[in-house]
Amino acid sequence: MENKEDKSKYFFHGHEYYCTLELAMEVIGGKWKTMMIYHLKDGAMRSSELQRSLIGISNKMFTQVARELEHDGIIERKVYPVVPPKVEYKLTKTGETVVPLIMKMVDWGESMSEKAILGKM
Repeated sequence: MENKEDKSKYFFHGHEYYCTLELAMEVIGGKWKTMMIYHLKDGAMRSSELQRSLIGISNKMFTQVARELEHDGIIERKVYPVVPPKVEYKLTKTGETVVPLIMKMVDWGESMSEKAILGKM
């Protein structure tokens, strides 16, 4: 059995990981992070529009998820100096690299749904 000290270490924002999958799941894992990335795949969205697209998300959770994705370089937040304030979110270049993975998950979800409908599960 391997000891954790024997494994390679990966660092991201000062955190240590022993597995790149663990790092990836930390950055994009969870329902709301993947959903936010999915809804931004076609371009920038105003904050209110993005939040409405994430059915069931609370204001607090929306803010937390957006801040985490921004901190990790997945999305950009742009504030326009107008009254009332206008805030837009969009994917960064790094964020755009995640979209194909999420679309594969969409495809997988569709196939699971079809199997359930056909009673093949």
